[in-house]
Amino acid sequence: MKIETAPDLVFFVLLAKLGSMSATARELGVTPPAVTKRLMTIEQRLGVRLVNRTTRRLSLTGEGESYLAQASRILDSIREMEESVSSARAEPKGLLRVNATPGFGRTTIAPLVSRFAHDHPQVEVQLQLTDRPIGLVEEAYDLAIRFGELPDTRLSARKLMSNKRFLCASPAYLSAAGEPRTPRELHLHRCILHRQNDDAYGTWRLLKGQTEELVKVRGAVSSNDGDVVLNWALEGHGIVQRSEWDAAKYLASGRLKEIMPGYTLPPADLYVYYLSRRHLPAKVRAFIDFLAAEFKAA
Repeated sequence: MKIETAPDLVFFVLLAKLGSMSATARELGVTPPAVTKRLMTIEQRLGVRLVNRTTRRLSLTGEGESYLAQASRILDSIREMEESVSSARAEPKGLLRVNATPGFGRTTIAPLVSRFAHDHPQVEVQLQLTDRPIGLVEEAYDLAIRFGELPDTRLSARKLMSNKRFLCASPAYLSAAGEPRTPRELHLHRCILHRQNDDAYGTWRLLKGQTEELVKVRGAVSSNDGDVVLNWALEGHGIVQRSEWDAAKYLASGRLKEIMPGYTLPPADLYVYYLSRRHLPAKVRAFIDFLAAEFKAA
């Protein structure tokens, strides 16, 4: 590619985006005839017509569509090349928008953000805690920290921690109500329901070998906060689904007891999700690496 060709690629991508000679002229600060002349020069060099000018708004020819696609790829590659070179030595800086769930975000992610901010004073971190599914692209987050996999193919993910789930209850509840041995027996028990994401409310998935059972459960209390439902289980309100991350110490102390250990539940592994880009901004890469190191050490 000739050196003088690169500005022509930028010009043509802008022209295709705006769809008119006059709008392109205003954007570039030149006259419409100057835009027309530049387009004609490119077409003469290539020996093909790139644009149809029969209507008020421009339309691309087949050759124009092909030229636009390849020009966009070339310019994206140039941007990625420059980002990779600059970010290799770049100091993390700028605004970093992070999303996490309320309970885990408050108790675990917020202290980590505090430490990261002390280590990187040029980064401004905004931590938003939400219990609903979020769209990184639509809501302009740099990354999200979530238990379980998100069904968004536009995102990349890095696993921070394995985290199995199980059923448990307090010894006091089990002494009074008995201990279930099979999924069917859960119908006879009070279950504490955790409303989260788009999970089917009140339906638990239990697996034994290759067999999966969907069990509809009910109970007197429910919440969208994981800490709340855990405390209710400790207080003897019923059976709850929890993960080893937040229930391990209570199992070890005997305040909770795992039930039906022969059955497994879908895991709640911890992931950090971020936009799929070949070269991440220094602030994003630094925070992801920081999280990975912290959870590996935990």
